[in-house]
Amino acid sequence: MKTRILEKASELFLQYGVRSITMDEIARELGMSKKTLYVHFPNKKKLVKATSYFVFDTIIKGILSIQDKNLNPIKELYEIKKFAADNLKDEKSAPYHQLQKHYPEIAAKLLQEQQNLLEDSIRENLSRGIKEGLYRADIPLNFISKIYLLGSMGIRQHEVFPKEEFSHSRLVEMHMEYHIRAIATSKGLQELEKQIKQNQ
Repeated sequence: MKTRILEKASELFLQYGVRSITMDEIARELGMSKKTLYVHFPNKKKLVKATSYFVFDTIIKGILSIQDKNLNPIKELYEIKKFAADNLKDEKSAPYHQLQKHYPEIAAKLLQEQQNLLEDSIRENLSRGIKEGLYRADIPLNFISKIYLLGSMGIRQHEVFPKEEFSHSRLVEMHMEYHIRAIATSKGLQELEKQIKQNQ
């Protein structure tokens, strides 16, 4: 039952935002009484926290399953980008911004865990890219993994990148291309151009 609640709540929160959706609406969408919903989640904050981690775990499992395919590192980045966009509904709901605004303590804890996992993932991608001759051998792994992660977080700032001027999906593409061009070998650039064409 809890999984069913989390699946529906995550769908509604991602589509309409955590502030817009009430416990009444979630119960109604699930076809259950609010009383039954409160048995599993005594208040909205607990449901928001559980749902945030449910979505986070889903994304992490998806990323790990993509990494298990042993794709070349540049193709892997494009596959992860597509997976994240499909599962986070792009900029329609800006879920992290809403968490930051209305549930800052949940957002801060989740961000820290997300950063730790993603930094490890980026570093692993960089190491494989060097071994496969797609990334330059002289790149400083620790610096590049951190700067790429910071850039990924930075493009979410609507004050810097207004939604009216920059779509989130386009920003992600531009940031990733910028990252790859900065570290790629000539072989890597050929693979990048191939991925750009395939993902247009």
